[in-house]
Amino acid sequence: MVDIILPDGARRSYDGSVTAAQIAADIGPGLAKAALAARLDGQAIDLTTVITVDATLELITAKDHLALEILRHDAAHALAEAVRELYPDVKLAIGPPIQDGFYYDFACAHSFTPDDLTKIEQRMHRIVERNEIIHREVWSRKQAEDFFKKQGEIYKSELLADIPADETITVYKQGDFIDLCRGPHFTSTGQLGSHFKLTKVAGAYWRGDHRNPMLQRIYGTAWFNAKDLKDYLHRIEEAEKRDHRRLGREMGLFHFQEEAPGGVFWHDKGWTLYREVEDYIRRRLRREGYSEVHTPLLVDRSLWEKSGHWDKFRDHMFTAQSEERILALKPMNCPGHVQIFKQGTKSYRDLPLRMAEFGCCHRNEPSGALHGLMRARAFTQDDAHIFCSEDQIAQETTLFCSLLKSVYADFGFTDIAVKFSDRPVLRVGADSVWDRAETALQEAANQAGLKTDSNPGEGAFYGPKLEFILRDAIGREWQCGTLQVDFFLPERLDATFIGEDGAKHHPVMLHRAVLGSLERFTGILVEHYAGRFPLWLAPLQVMVATITDESHAYAEYVAGKMNAAGLRCMADLRNEKITYKIREHSQRKIPLILVVGRREAENKTVALRRLGGKDQEILSLDAMVNTLKDEALAPDMVAN
Repeated sequence: MVDIILPDGARRSYDGSVTAAQIAADIGPGLAKAALAARLDGQAIDLTTVITVDATLELITAKDHLALEILRHDAAHALAEAVRELYPDVKLAIGPPIQDGFYYDFACAHSFTPDDLTKIEQRMHRIVERNEIIHREVWSRKQAEDFFKKQGEIYKSELLADIPADETITVYKQGDFIDLCRGPHFTSTGQLGSHFKLTKVAGAYWRGDHRNPMLQRIYGTAWFNAKDLKDYLHRIEEAEKRDHRRLGREMGLFHFQEEAPGGVFWHDKGWTLYREVEDYIRRRLRREGYSEVHTPLLVDRSLWEKSGHWDKFRDHMFTAQSEERILALKPMNCPGHVQIFKQGTKSYRDLPLRMAEFGCCHRNEPSGALHGLMRARAFTQDDAHIFCSEDQIAQETTLFCSLLKSVYADFGFTDIAVKFSDRPVLRVGADSVWDRAETALQEAANQAGLKTDSNPGEGAFYGPKLEFILRDAIGREWQCGTLQVDFFLPERLDATFIGEDGAKHHPVMLHRAVLGSLERFTGILVEHYAGRFPLWLAPLQVMVATITDESHAYAEYVAGKMNAAGLRCMADLRNEKITYKIREHSQRKIPLILVVGRREAENKTVALRRLGGKDQEILSLDAMVNTLKDEALAPDMVAN
């Protein structure tokens, strides 16, 4: 007898084994048609998986977010099957679903082109039309080893060797195509439907390691309906227009080059934008009671070993050797902040102690993962650590969340999601301490009024964390802010304070960031605003453009008045038509253009054109200076 408990509490009993498909059919024909997969005791399974023990069961339909992930996994398999049919000598690597789509990595002598993608996509549609049944099979390790060795699938063989000895080995068959896979999948290729698109080809090192062979990665996207596919492709098109790397070049903000992989060459305008962001967050932190510190970039290996970072991050740390000592460029700031905390005796009356640093960190990211400002090897964090007692966690969390929401709103982000990430598999410390840390952070999040989504196993190695995810102008999500509760690092590095009882205690350490990497956040701003920044952020806020040569002196006078008032302003004195100047500066996304000619010079006036507007606003020079000076204030500088 097998007892199945459904989400509404209903219980169904079966003699012998049963499948999720049979249970769906028993409930009703509508659900039998809509069901695509299931969760058995919380674990995703195929509808055809045989259930032999009592369990809870939840049927998955297209309305469930997991269904879209499975759909994309099916699309990845259809992609691999299509490529195998068209290029029989291809070797298969991996093909997972990802956010908004899927990919598959191939080793192939033929270099895939955009025309090839069209051909492969057409073959995928044929596979869908064939409506091939998708079978899950359990194989012995030897059976799998023999099969993939005979097929010459060296990458599958390597993946197979990494599967733990006690783990079941499963393959999925559809037509003549067989792939090593944990699943789950739908029951046939026909359920994939027609709403998918192959988007691009890129290079990818096997397992992300530059020492391994370079493979060809084909990306695609898949959706349940035509509207969602169309909307996504529109977002992709819009994202390409907003690509910060292209806009960075066009607007003269920054550039990248091979001689400095993972580094940024900031130009004057880009550095102005960067510093505006940094100065803003520095002012906000100062008002919130943070002290600002600065710690060394190069630190002896011994400190990283004590903190636990050496074991966890060694492969991502840049090291140097001097006088028989191994030193590392810091990948994060927290151990340095503990060293400052330890100088002198601290009392419970000193807590909470909020310590901030705009710390430059270095991480040896794989070259294939680098992506302009979004993923760099050298970056600066708006990092801070709050040393507090356990009973101060909730209060400090509430204050931090209030600050974070206010900061995001000032930068134009109001749609924010929060994830609660609990203990990872690889971690330090006892489970009992993790229980305390997770309970404390969850209660603090509740008191702060946060609605959190669960993100199991994604906490830091030293503590659980809240991840703050903002949504940009075209609907993309960016994880920026974090708050992590750490009971371990202060103890590992012997940081203490004197409690009310006169005894020494280890403080709790809250690791927190609002923007995260300033480089990455600047890239997000460029793409969010498509380079059309609000006035307070614009690197060049005002351009004074002359109509005739005789107004040059007045234009320079106007620019001088603007700069003296704190505005970032230049004068365009070139011998070009005013329509040409206006068009060019508009293309460069300068927010304000002041047009001056003989009449304006005589009357001490200016004609204002705003980016994207068609009308002119005529004001006296002094009135214009006062108006624009107020408009250009950063949000935190505006009087309430």
